[in-house]
Formats: sequence, structure tokens, C-alpha cells
Amino acid sequence: MSHPPSKPLVASKSNPLQGRLTVPGDKSISHRALLLGALSLGKTRISGLLEAEDVLNTAKSVSALGAPAAKTGETWEVTGRGVGGLRQPDGPLDFGNSGTGTRLMMGVLAGHDFPAELVGDASLSRRPMARVLDPLKSMGLEVDGDNADRLPLTLRGMADLVPIEYELPVASAQVKSAILLAGLHAAGKTTVIEAEPTRDHTERMLRFFGAEVTATPDEKGRTRITVTGNPVLQGRDVKVPADPSSAAFLIAAAVIVPGSDVAVEGVLVNPTRTGFYLTLCEMGADLTFENEREEGGEPVADIRARHSALKGVSVPPERAPSMIDEYPVLACVAAFAAGDTVMHGLGELRVKESDRLAATAAGLEANGVSTRIEGDTLTVYGGSGNVKGAGTVATHLDHRIAMAFLTMGLASENPVTVDDTAMIATSFPEFVGLMQGLGAILGPAAGASG
Repeated sequence: MSHPPSKPLVASKSNPLQGRLTVPGDKSISHRALLLGALSLGKTRISGLLEAEDVLNTAKSVSALGAPAAKTGETWEVTGRGVGGLRQPDGPLDFGNSGTGTRLMMGVLAGHDFPAELVGDASLSRRPMARVLDPLKSMGLEVDGDNADRLPLTLRGMADLVPIEYELPVASAQVKSAILLAGLHAAGKTTVIEAEPTRDHTERMLRFFGAEVTATPDEKGRTRITVTGNPVLQGRDVKVPADPSSAAFLIAAAVIVPGSDVAVEGVLVNPTRTGFYLTLCEMGADLTFENEREEGGEPVADIRARHSALKGVSVPPERAPSMIDEYPVLACVAAFAAGDTVMHGLGELRVKESDRLAATAAGLEANGVSTRIEGDTLTVYGGSGNVKGAGTVATHLDHRIAMAFLTMGLASENPVTVDDTAMIATSFPEFVGLMQGLGAILGPAAGASG
């Protein structure tokens, strides 16, 4: 899958951003709703599904595996085949740029005795898959490929996987989720042990669909998450809350653009996903969580943000799993803070859609913000509200790099240009339109095509 021609975009200093709005559904929950709907009996109806490329590729893949996923009116319906009931696809399953869709699907395919080829775009094909595949292979998955930890790969599962007990070497919700999904196809109990909490959407949704899942602390302070194999899952009605990673850009813009007051409604506030908002509050941001409630087993709230004077903080490494996708935009916010912001434990950023750690630092430096990388630690030297701008940011086909620096440009002294925005459609196709609706000044670069 290739992206359309590059679309450079310029963000310019904006007047106060004002408004109440919603952002598209959470990407993590959208992927899981489609996959668990496919493994359930009967129909699963999903409202608020994120209709971005990454999720639509998962919908196409479950359809190709014999569990049709289609939109009817405002609701998506998945006709499930039950645990172990998917069929061999007629061709490759193309996940485009989606690491989440790919890795979770590996867990699903591990329980099916047929070959299936997984492919992706150039960026996804560079991303390592070994840490997902290794535990799945110990359960019985067979893997065939020229380079057996990069796409394209052909997988062949087995109907009766071996249950395992696996301690995560690195905190990763994707690895945990792939093992738990594979565990649905294993006789007995499959356990994942995590030393640091990671997003728990898979566990919550497995329970919601009828699986037996437990999470218990052990004597070493770790958490043991266990799923019992061969459940009968039943189709459910799922309401997908607004994606906190998408909302982060709008909230960040409100905090750094003087005079702004913005509210984003119905945002997922699962504690495994709110590290960015916690950090903003520590920096002095004026954030309030209103109308807190629960929907579909997940906590949600309306988040209101106003322009704030910020101070630099130290972000501990154990917070990384709860905000791994938000570090680029946090770094851009930190550029406006008084003092230094030090972010620890960012090794995971090196294996995202791009080397996000290097790309974030380079983008800041290009716009007059001093940074320092030492190992897995990024330090941003804040300018007390002043960022020069005037630079061009290389996005490396990474949607979050593009959106983070467009956000920064709304409060910079001079416009900020990003070299490509085509890939924003993979996660947040409404980004530019919603920002402009709040009053943001975003427009094509001079002489840009497409």
C-alpha cells in the first residue's frame, strides 16, 4: 500500500482557539472491537468506530477471513465466526501502516490452521515483529519469510495452541494482546506477566465479549493476566469512546495558544492512557475533566483545556506505556514551557512508524528549540512561551510527527512547515478540519501540489 503524493502543510500563529467538539473513536478499541467481533458468534454492532486507514485495513482483513465487516448507516456490523472459525483468505492481508492491526492479527491467526500472508507499506515493513512472533511461535505458530521478523510474512497457526506463561521483557500492550488473543485458541490457561502496567483494552473487551480473564498481582509486584482458552464469545454492541491520542493535539493546541478555551467531549480516560494529561497538569496546564462516566466498560470524560503558563518537569520512565504515542506532541508543548522538560524511558519511540525520538528532536532543532538525547532520555529546553519556528520538519511518513509539529506551529513566532501530511489519514483524517474549526491557521505550503 502506498500513500498519495506528499502534501506539505504550514501552521501559522493563530488567534485564540475556541469551541467544543468531538474527535474520532479510539484506534486501539476500534481494532479490538473488529477482531473480537470476528471471533464471536452472531453480530457485533460498533458505533463510533474510527474510520481511518489503519482501522479500515483491519476491517478489510477480518472480512477477507470470512467475518464480513461493513457499515450500515452510522453503525459498523461484524458477522462473527466464533473462536477458531475464520477461513483462509484468498490473498495477502494488507495492513498499510498499522503496527497495532498487524500484531493483534498475528495473535488471532495463531489459532487457525491455514497459511495467511501479512503485508504492509514501506514504513510498516521496517518495523520489528520478533517480540510478538517469538512467544506465539512457542505456542505453535509457524512463520515463513525472507526476514522472519519483518513483513511480508506468511503465518500458519494451529487449531490447538499450547498455553504458555510469558513474562514481557518490555512493556507492550501489543505483545500482551497478541498472546491473550492466541490464548483463546489454547486448551487451558495462558498467562502474560507484566512488570509495568500497559493499556488494558484487550482484557476489558475480552471480558465484555464473554471470555474469562483475570488480572492478579504477584509477590514481586508484577501483574499476572490470564485468559482461559476455548471460550464461546458472543457478539456485542460496542460504543467506541473518543481517542485520547487524537484529542491530545487539540488539548495541546489550546494550552499553548494564548486566549484559548477548548473542550473535547467523550474522551477515553482509561488510566493506562492518560499519562499525557497527567503530565500536562504537572506542568501547570489548566485542564478539567467533566461529566465523568463509563461506556462499554471504559471510563470517559469531557476534557476542557485553557491556555496556560507552563513549567518544565521530569517525566518518569514508568509513565511511558500510558503516553507512548503522545511524546512528540508533549515535546512540542515543552518547547513553550519555562525550564527544561526531561522525558525518560523513550526507547519504544525508536521502533514506531519512524524513529520518533530522533524525528522529534530534529523537528524541534529545525525550529530553534534546543534538545538533547542521552540514551532513551529526551530533554527539551523550554523557551518560556517563545518558539522561533520558521523551520521545515521531516515527518518520515509518521502521522504523529506531522500533527505534533503542526500543533506547535499554531503558537510559534514564525510558521512551521511539515514536509508531508498525507499519512495523517492513517489515524486522524479529520485533524486539519477540526483544528481549522477551532480557529487554527493551517494551509498548504507555497507551491505545494496535491
